[in-house]
Amino acid sequence: MSAHPPEEPAGENRQRLLLVTGLLGAGKTTALHVLEDLGWETIDNFPVRLLERLLDSPERRTAEEQPPLAIGFDSRTRGFNPHTVIELVKRLTKREDLQLTTLFLDCSSEELERRYNETRRRHPLASDMPAAAGIAAERELTDPLRRWADVVITTTDFTANTLSQAIREQFAPESTGGMTVTVMSFGFARGMPPIADLVFDMRFLDNPHWDAELRPQTGRDLAVADHIRGDPAYSEAFERIRDLLLLLLPRYEAQGKPYVTVAFGCTGGRHRSVFFAEEIAAALRTAGFSPTLLHRNLGSRAADLVEGGTAR
Repeated sequence: MSAHPPEEPAGENRQRLLLVTGLLGAGKTTALHVLEDLGWETIDNFPVRLLERLLDSPERRTAEEQPPLAIGFDSRTRGFNPHTVIELVKRLTKREDLQLTTLFLDCSSEELERRYNETRRRHPLASDMPAAAGIAAERELTDPLRRWADVVITTTDFTANTLSQAIREQFAPESTGGMTVTVMSFGFARGMPPIADLVFDMRFLDNPHWDAELRPQTGRDLAVADHIRGDPAYSEAFERIRDLLLLLLPRYEAQGKPYVTVAFGCTGGRHRSVFFAEEIAAALRTAGFSPTLLHRNLGSRAADLVEGGTAR
């Protein structure tokens, strides 16, 4: 993920405007849904040529408080022309009543092709050709926008949760104040989280996967929780990790770090890491923090091929 956002404009009453575009399948819809949850007014597949007319409409100009506005568009949008969009952005950037940012969502061609094959959807620019041809054509078409964008997020290794987290970190309302803490669980067998400041490996704890009754359950279930708490190493490990976080987090905040992600991993990401993340998040809330809790692989099915061939 790269970002070079424009300098903050003077004045408190400027309309916050975000243009969201990128490659089809890279996560634009997910990004807009998250922005909507954050309080943005969102419009997808909007004809960009009409944007100035929308911004200058009497309803918007007379509104005392305007929520931030996110406009989504891509190569399917009617009249899509990257060079026209760039010229529009140049004009809008000069306006004193706007704070404009452009976001481009990118993804590797191989991953996009996998996503199209998995969903059995035809790429809109591929016609009767393979998806790879449409992806290549779209990449060439949108390259000027990617180079022009203030913020570029590459979603190749992202899950929907990871992308949601990245959008929140970049575009959460400034009024929230303070440091944003995210506690997440994940499975090492399904890859490391691409954005994590602190990673703790929970594979030293006894694995509930090898109990036939516990296997289909998760770290949110009482029986799994009791199993993990019964491990002699659990209590001391929990206390030490909790105390370490309570030592580090205020210091990160004092250094001006706006976001901290604490990740707990186990083999499959369904039992030990989920339970530990839940317990740590609860402890942080008790200490006065307000962590966001994410479980990256909680919905993944339990599988011996993921957990390994022997009990561990």
